[in-house]
Parts: sequence; structure tokens; C-alpha cells
Amino acid sequence: MAGSVLVVDDDPEFRGLVTRMLVAGGLSVVAEAESVATAIEAAHTHRPEAALLDVGLPDGDGISLARVLLALPWRPRIVLTSTDPDAASHLDVTALGAEAFVPKDDLPNASLHDLLTPR
Repeated sequence: MAGSVLVVDDDPEFRGLVTRMLVAGGLSVVAEAESVATAIEAAHTHRPEAALLDVGLPDGDGISLARVLLALPWRPRIVLTSTDPDAASHLDVTALGAEAFVPKDDLPNASLHDLLTPR
């Protein structure tokens, strides 16, 4: 069964591209969101098993959003991403409890299925 994923990014073209990548990789994108507010709403509505979060969002940041999502009862797996390869350090990811930070340029070569699929 495909893992369910919430894609959060303020760029609609990027959301579409990464959604197609995830679906091609065997995952099910259950919702897309363009902001912290819409992501929280989508998470409550769809209860995704995982979320791919852009670090820079118009109404906040993906790291703070990750904290909110990781506090949900079903604790979705979180992968952070950004055009800035230094937006989140390994220490940030570890302290947060996220699975990984993957710069956007590296997403096509990342093992997103493994990172986003519950074990």
C-alpha cells in the first residue's frame, strides 16, 4: 500500500512537480498546501502518514510546522526541503525528530519513498 503524503510548498509549480515524482515513486499524495495554515488544516482532514515540507513558507516556516505536525497523535514522518541547502542542519533535523532535510536540487536523487513511508 502506498504511503500517504502531504506536500507543503508555496510554489504551485514545485508542488505539482514533486507530487508527480512522489506518485511515480509509489506514494499517494493526499493533499497539497501552500502555507502553514493550510497545511495544518490538510493534516487534520487527511491524516497523512508523512509530509514533505518546504522550510520557507509565507506565513511561517517548515521547521515550526514540523513541530506542530509531529505533535499530532499519528505522528507523521517529516522530510524538510528548501532551495537553500543550508536551511536546516543535521542537528536541526535530529532535534526536531524529522526523517531528513533534502535540498530541492537533490530531491530527484533522494530515496523519498524510504524517507516518507512508515516502517
